[in-house]
Amino acid sequence: MNFYDQERVALFIDGANLYATARSLGFDIDYKRLLDVFSSKCNLVRALYYTALIEDQEYSPIRPLVDWLDYNGYTMVTKPTKEFTDATGRRKVKGNMDIELAVDVIEMVDRLDHIVLFSGDGDFRRLVEAVQRRGCRVTVVSTLRSQPPMIADELRRQADTFVDLFEMQSKIARQLPADRSRAGERLRQDGYEDDHYPNNEDDDYYEDEAV
Repeated sequence: MNFYDQERVALFIDGANLYATARSLGFDIDYKRLLDVFSSKCNLVRALYYTALIEDQEYSPIRPLVDWLDYNGYTMVTKPTKEFTDATGRRKVKGNMDIELAVDVIEMVDRLDHIVLFSGDGDFRRLVEAVQRRGCRVTVVSTLRSQPPMIADELRRQADTFVDLFEMQSKIARQLPADRSRAGERLRQDGYEDDHYPNNEDDDYYEDEAV
């Protein structure tokens, strides 16, 4: 990653998309290490993390992560998910945060020099183009190493710089000892959980059987 001296930088993290990308590469992200990497390389103005929350659950697996990030240098942007039943009778939970992320980018772009977008979603191509016309550089972080690639080709082409998350693994991966049972307890005490999102290929939808 290439940052200029005194360049004002903000991170915009599509939480579900980043989680799916890291999972496809076989590692979990240590968000403290992630923040430290960028803080050491640039004038980091803000790190924003976007995720939808299922509010009616007695226990939400993502809530400990959200709380930890909120207390440790990240700006959290959340909203409740919406539930519906599709034609096959399966319950689906929709949690798309694209609009919230795009609005925040447009509102902040005049006070930034460089935006780092953690998402491979091709819907952001037009947003990246608009930001570039305002004189702001854009780095996109996703991966080509998964099958299929998590990064949309049109988004990769539009970005000023593309960084493969695989190349950042050694710097931002959560380091777990061999005994994951003891490690899991320690991570929970630190506000982490092993599974922040349901295992579903579409990061906008989560599924369950209708009840």
